[in-house]
Amino acid sequence: MAHELDAIFRPQTIAVIGTSRREGTIGREILHNLVEFEFNGMVFPVNPGAQVIHSMKCYRSVLEIPDEIDLAILVVPSERVLRTAEECGLKGVKGLVVITAGFKEIGARGAELEHRLLEITHRYRMRMIGPNCMGVINTEAQYKMNATFASGIPMPGHVAFISQSGALGAAILGHARELNLGISKFVSVGNKADTAADDLLDYLKDDDETHLILLYLENFGNPRRFTRVAKELSKQKPIIAVKSGRTQAGARAASSHTGALAGMDVATDALFEQCGVLRVSSVEELFDLAVAFKNQPIPRGNRVGIITNAGGPAIMATDACINLGLTLPSFGEVTQAKLESILPEEASIENPVDMIGGARAAHYASALEAVLADEAIDSVLTIFVPPMVTGSLEIVETINRTSKQFTKPVLGCFMGRRDVFQKIELDPGEMLPIYSYPESAAKALEAMVRYRNWRERGQGQIRDFQVDRNKAEAILNRVQHEGRHWLSDGEVAELLEAYGFPLPPSILVSDLAGAQAAVQEIGYPIVLKVIAPGLLHKSDLGGVLVDIRTDQELAQGIMTLSEKMARVESSYPDYQIMVQKMIKGGQETIMGMSLDPGFGPLLMFGLGGIYVEILKDVAFRISPISDRSAREMIESLKTRDLLLGTRGEKPVHIESIVTTLQRLSQLVSDFDILEQIDINPFIVSDEPEKCFVVDARIAIRQIQTTA
Repeated sequence: MAHELDAIFRPQTIAVIGTSRREGTIGREILHNLVEFEFNGMVFPVNPGAQVIHSMKCYRSVLEIPDEIDLAILVVPSERVLRTAEECGLKGVKGLVVITAGFKEIGARGAELEHRLLEITHRYRMRMIGPNCMGVINTEAQYKMNATFASGIPMPGHVAFISQSGALGAAILGHARELNLGISKFVSVGNKADTAADDLLDYLKDDDETHLILLYLENFGNPRRFTRVAKELSKQKPIIAVKSGRTQAGARAASSHTGALAGMDVATDALFEQCGVLRVSSVEELFDLAVAFKNQPIPRGNRVGIITNAGGPAIMATDACINLGLTLPSFGEVTQAKLESILPEEASIENPVDMIGGARAAHYASALEAVLADEAIDSVLTIFVPPMVTGSLEIVETINRTSKQFTKPVLGCFMGRRDVFQKIELDPGEMLPIYSYPESAAKALEAMVRYRNWRERGQGQIRDFQVDRNKAEAILNRVQHEGRHWLSDGEVAELLEAYGFPLPPSILVSDLAGAQAAVQEIGYPIVLKVIAPGLLHKSDLGGVLVDIRTDQELAQGIMTLSEKMARVESSYPDYQIMVQKMIKGGQETIMGMSLDPGFGPLLMFGLGGIYVEILKDVAFRISPISDRSAREMIESLKTRDLLLGTRGEKPVHIESIVTTLQRLSQLVSDFDILEQIDINPFIVSDEPEKCFVVDARIAIRQIQTTA
């Protein structure tokens, strides 16, 4: 076999262990489905209590089967799974599909059982799907394998579906048949003990029968490998995913801006964004995108033409397209002349084209042909609200036939007519994607444009800066050895300096005399900051004084801070005062890192200062990041115009942000002990020499060591 997972998807022989004579049981249904779907190989029922099942000779054990077995499907009670798997290993079985439940999903006892099962599969070099799954399907003509207990016959096609939920997978198979979405491969992964989504994506990468991949995931097996595999695969084939569940990154880190903001479901979004996976919020939206990607070409750009017979839905469609970043350009003179010649005088020949309620199939055909031929249009959304005198089926067939003459995507919105959807369900050919409401069609078009942009963009470069890693390692080792969680401000400055972060001149002092000496070296204006072990938010105590310009202001500032700290002396007895060069002008930004237990270092960038958690206008990516990913973080902000230049303001030096984000990425990639980093603010100006890290906090996780 060319691939080790071929034993599961392309077997020549299958043993169904634990099948039954009794109809309605899972084992009996799997055996029946293999026969009914006409599996192109040999099937061997195994049940010690029966001689014949489904008109086939039944064996007491897999070891008694005289032929070699490629795939064994286990439907035995959980307490018998280990012994049965051991027998499969002794038999030389190459693949297992363990339908049986009762493993880690039930708690510690089940988790131990699953661990022992995995040990057996590794010892005998068997690949396994499950346990606690509903099986697999391969509709390739030379195999024709339905090794599930789902009802109904799978429709062959080019859509692969990977589901972490067996019950949801069965429902989706049924809905796929209704929408004429033919399946190439179906996998219910269950507990993913051995084979997870990243393994399956890697397998589907070279599967010529699969053109589109749909995912339902509850968690990731190996997020880093998933990112690497999906990034390569999505350049060839679209991947659309529903991901349930929320990351808990940052829930325990209220003292960190980055950690608190990462408490939203951002790690999954960041991962999907970085590897080109199109995330949707529901199974309904999954299918909305699937029918568009399956039946239509990818648009060249975001320019949409709308053709309608009703003004209200056209307004809804226009609003939806514009809000999603699509555009409605004006038609060329040739297009407008053509539309004017075929439509009634009261019709609108602008974009959107309103043909009014009396429009018939011939009007749709001519108007669609004219709009599709316009070089300013990349895709077309056709809307039909049926009056009593006009049949929906004739309209949809006309639009479908006309669209085939072009290589631009055409989507349909047919409001209020169920017979159109029934026609789509019954027609075995590739039909126009039909939606009930304009917003759904617009979302599908936007996803197709987003996929086009992803597929055509470069990957960027992950830079490797010259840094003093030994110095950084020594600092972190010292903090860990002393059992501390947070680095002191001095250690933070040393660590960032070792990795080339731009820091303003600063000196730690204990009294006014020290401050005066520091000013002689740094020069006015300055900032005074209280520095103390355990003091995370200096501004909460009034411990930051800015724009100190004279000796008198300096003396008053030192006195003010001393009085403030005297009131909390018991909490911060060993405080110092940092004299720092004040950075004037520029824009305050924030960047940071929160260590997600599943995804690893999660980088953040956004507007900084005290409003960061109020605005929450931030972007996340999973480390490491390329220069392109860093720029995308900046461009994705709603407030990006404040950085790119607006109302006559100069743009900030974007390259300084990109470089600093990549230095942060390298730092957190080099040291997995780092748990939280807040660089707030990172002041950026229009000149690189005026961009500085003004304040930062860094925490490490304590790694338990054994003596």
